[in-house]
Amino acid sequence: MKDIGIEGLSRGKKPQTTNPDKALYCRLDKVNRQFRGPAPTASWVSDFTYVAT
Repeated sequence: MKDIGIEGLSRGKKPQTTNPDKALYCRLDKVNRQFRGPAPTASWVSDFTYVAT
């Protein structure tokens, strides 16, 4: 489809997954990008992203 320049039908708006606002407080980076802890289970890091499917 890409080679011949056609694409599937898309209805509605694409979901907006982020809405950055520079005026809002930004949380501190608690682990300072150091993802290796001194012992197993010393630091728990997660990322939660929600997109309706």
